[in-house]
Amino acid sequence: MNKLIAECIGTFTLVLLGCGAAVIAGGEIGFVGISFAFGLALIGMAYAIGPVSGCHINPAVTLGVVAAGRMPLSEAGGYIAAQITGAILAALVLLIIASGQAEYSVATNGLGQNGWGAGYLGEYGLGAAFVFELVATFLFLVVILGSTGDGVPASLAGIAIGLMLVVIHLVGITVTGVSVNPARSIGPALFAGATALGQLWLFIIAPILGALLAGMVFRTGLLDMPKA
Repeated sequence: MNKLIAECIGTFTLVLLGCGAAVIAGGEIGFVGISFAFGLALIGMAYAIGPVSGCHINPAVTLGVVAAGRMPLSEAGGYIAAQITGAILAALVLLIIASGQAEYSVATNGLGQNGWGAGYLGEYGLGAAFVFELVATFLFLVVILGSTGDGVPASLAGIAIGLMLVVIHLVGITVTGVSVNPARSIGPALFAGATALGQLWLFIIAPILGALLAGMVFRTGLLDMPKA
């Protein structure tokens, strides 16, 4: 139960502060600021709850860890449920806070939801969005699994993972708003309207495929550290 509570709180923090940076402060801090908000939130949670649950705070990460053989599949369902719950609660809290501003409208200003196509940020197409999410999640998991493996200084893992998330956002915000995390996408989409819900499938399937691919790379030993 401690692990599930940690995963819920961690995902809540990531979604509230990351999406909150976009919704509440995006005009002031820009894409760079939003990118660092996501990355720094992850770094903070890595050191806060990492010793409890491993700080997955992302269903794709959990499934990638399972695919790598570092977690039993039987444990994954509880993690994923806790992560999605935390993301939904965060999106609800963000909506309540944002609605306190008289000019805010979820239909106009959004809730940090992911998307693609006409009217969404850089207006990238479906193919570009899918490829970005798959490849970015694969690379994200490579950093996560590599920096948390045997023989790697554990104290540095949170920084490496958080900075990787920053870089992914710097590159990909205009493409999809950056998911690489199905829970992060599910939470805002539930409150953001029909378009976000209709496009949600991509932000579930592509990150999971990318994570599973990375997990299998590590499971097969292709990226094992050389033996002394």
